[in-house]
This record gives sequence, structure tokens and C-alpha cells, in this order.
Amino acid sequence: MATRAEPATTHADLVAAEDVLLFVNAAITSTGQREFHSGEAAQHMSLGFLHEYVRVNYRPLYAASLALDINDHNAALIVRQLLETAGEAGPEERRVEGRLIAARLARLPAPRVYRLFRALRAAKVNNRRTRAIMRDWFAARPDPALDAVKYRSGLKCAARHAHLRLGDARHSGGELGDFLFAPGRRKHYVTPLLKTWQRAHYEQGALYELPFTVAEGFAARRGIDRRTFLERIAPRMTRLERLRLQESARTHRAEVGSDLTGMPLTRLASYVLGLSLDDRVARRTELTDALRAAARRTAGAQAGTWGRVAAVLDDSFSASGSRQKRQRPLAVALACHFLLEALAGTYLPLWTSGRQDALLAYPYGATPLGMRLLDALESAPERLVIVSDGWDNAPPGLAGEVLRAWRTSLDPQGRTAVVHLNPVYDAEDFAVRRLSASVPTAGVRDAEDLPALAQLARFAEGRTGLAELRAHMDDRVRQFLEETGDGRGGAA
Repeated sequence: MATRAEPATTHADLVAAEDVLLFVNAAITSTGQREFHSGEAAQHMSLGFLHEYVRVNYRPLYAASLALDINDHNAALIVRQLLETAGEAGPEERRVEGRLIAARLARLPAPRVYRLFRALRAAKVNNRRTRAIMRDWFAARPDPALDAVKYRSGLKCAARHAHLRLGDARHSGGELGDFLFAPGRRKHYVTPLLKTWQRAHYEQGALYELPFTVAEGFAARRGIDRRTFLERIAPRMTRLERLRLQESARTHRAEVGSDLTGMPLTRLASYVLGLSLDDRVARRTELTDALRAAARRTAGAQAGTWGRVAAVLDDSFSASGSRQKRQRPLAVALACHFLLEALAGTYLPLWTSGRQDALLAYPYGATPLGMRLLDALESAPERLVIVSDGWDNAPPGLAGEVLRAWRTSLDPQGRTAVVHLNPVYDAEDFAVRRLSASVPTAGVRDAEDLPALAQLARFAEGRTGLAELRAHMDDRVRQFLEETGDGRGGAA
């Protein structure tokens, strides 16, 4: 009896591991926005089902996903679902969940957190733990006055819902409370930023001392020329605000300027793809040097340690993405190209279009993944990395057959490590699309996560079960909490 029961238990563990990996891949890639092959409604429905399924069946691992490299959209969804269903968890689970939630909120952008708080209020989630988490998060904010000015409606909503104490030693006399709920009550503010906000209503020069997004509203109401405004407000802009303007339109890039130093690799790739081909040619040295510098920073100590690497990179027409995620799949592929170049000892890049100049990449044509895989495997690499949405169509199915034959007949010992990184969530299949059952697939949103995803992808080969995956996630949880300043660790 015991002998017969063991395979069933092993199979159940493998299924559970596959379910959790399915969710993690979705949480890395999907943001609920339209993709090339599926609409926004389908993305939301598919992602919502996965969240509920994994939360109900694997709640500890669902919470532990907050420690992984999932995107902000899904991190906020996980936090919301955990707080909405706190009654489903035991005391110890709630303790670990609380620490994970607090650590993840500390890493989320403030606008995302305030939107989450607004959603919790709309859902009438107002238990003691939720209020405590909101109070602790706000208490740790470095500049409450900045939040009051920049995220006024969000802070008002959170203050009402969690009964936040807005007055402290820095803002005595209840200035923040008056500013949010009765701005006309005070003729003069003591807090410098609140005083500047007040002056900006009648003194044009004062608006250039305000945060960019707040000053932008004042400038629009006053009819100030856009170019003049951007030139004068530039010193007050954060790096992220500058990047967003550079990415939004070519005119904005000219007005704001382009400081490529220190720009994250995937964002830099998106910026490059937003330029015209003529601009890329004219700025070839500058752009290439910036991409390689960003790749070296990302590779860190692993630079040059991956041996012989071949990459099949998808620049077919579907890499154009969607209106909401314009050229995002191609940007990930371009960033991965430069990162793999930095990681490899020797490197062979193969684009599906056959182009040789990565800097001039643009979405075009069909997806002959199978043909490019044959070329890549012929070079006998130690590692083969495929970056594609998985829609192999020239001819259809060839890539899967090539990989199956390679793994089963030509390289059963696994001398070549193959991994498929997919930047697109397939809503219909509740997964990132796979090329072959014999090759691990992981979702990817930013090329910076490539080394960690290559490690995570090994669990998708179907050779390891839930115990190994749980141990891996426990380790990530401990690292995550230690990095955030909570040294007590924690197991999922």
C-alpha cells in the first residue's frame, strides 16, 4: 500500500509545483493590459482566476510570491487579496504575511500604494491588521508633506480609512490635516513645502519649487508654454519623471534632454527603440556604450562567467506589443541581448529577422524560431537562451520539434542548458506560451531579472517537486526580508 501511495504523492507535488510556477510566470509578465494576441478584458479575467486559484490552494506560497521578482501590478493584487481574506489564514500565517506585505509595500511606488489603499477602502476592508499596515507604511514615509502635496487625494482617502495621525513633531499644530481637509482654514503655513504650494497660487515663480507633477497642473492652468516650463522645472524632476518624459514623445526628449548615465537596462532599451533609425545611427556610439555599461552593471560579478552562449531573439512583428505596451517584448529582447553579451565568454546572437545590427532592431515579419534554433545549436553552446513570445509560425511547430529532438536524441545528457524566457502572458492558456515540454520556460518582464529567472526556470522542467520549490521560495523570502531590514527571516 505504501509503495503504491508514493507515486501519487509525488505526482501531486509536481502538479502543485507546476501550478505555483504558472502563477509566478503570470505575475512576472502580465500587467492586465492588452497584449498583441489578447485584449485587456481577457488579461484581467485570466489573471484574476489565477490569483484566486493559487491563493485558495497554496496560500503560503501565494504570499511568498511577494518576495519574488513579480511586477508591481500583481504585487498590489496579492496584498489586496491577502488583506481581504485575512480570516482564511492562521495566526502564524498572518504574522508572516504581515511582514511580507510591509516589506513589499516599502518597495512599491507611492502612487501604486495609494491606489491600493483606495481599493481597500472601496472594498470596505478595514480590519485592525489593514489599518496597522497602512499606519506603519505612512509613518515610514520620509516626507509626509511631500505626500500631502503630490498625492493629496490618495493620502486623504488613506487618512480617513485608517484614521492616520497626520500631526507630528515635524508638522505640529495639525497643518497636514488642515491642508488635506480644510485648506482655507489657515492663511499661512509653517511647513516649507505647504507654504510654497500656497504661494504658487499667486506667485508664478513659486510653482518651480514644487514637485514636477504638482507644478505641471499649475503651469497648465496658467497657460505657461510647455518648453519653457520643462526647461525651468528640470532641476526638480526625479529620475523616473525624466525617464517617462523621454519615453513619451520625441519632442519631450529634446526639451528635457537625455541623461543615459545610470538608466536601468530595460528602460534604456525602450528609450533606444523609441528613437528613429536615423537617430540611432547618428548616436550609435553613445547609445551602444550606454547599453553596454548598463549591461555590465547588471551582470556584476557574473560578467564573463557564462561560457559559450547563444541567443535566439524574437524581433518579429508580434514583438511590437500593443498600444499600452508599445514594443515592450522587443525592448526586453534587446536588453537581454546586451546582458547576455556581458555575461558570456563568447556570444552568438541570432535575431529571428536575420538582422545583424541589434541597435537598429524593429518589429518585422514572421517568427522562424525553428530555423534560428538550428543555427544556434549548430554552434554547440554551453547555454542557449531564447527570448520570444513563443508564437513559432515559420513553419509552425518547428521550434518545438527541434528542441524535442535535440534533448531526446542529440543531447540527452543536457550538455547545453536551454531556457526560454517569454515576455508575454497568454491569457487563453493561463500561462506564458511554451515552445517545448522538454525546455523550461519562465516569464520575464525586465532583462535585469534574467540570471534569477534562469535559476527559477529549472523548476519548470518537471523534475523537481513542491518541496524543492518551497525551499527555493523560503530562501528568497529570507533574503527579501533581510534586504528590507527585517532580519527575523521567515518561512513561507
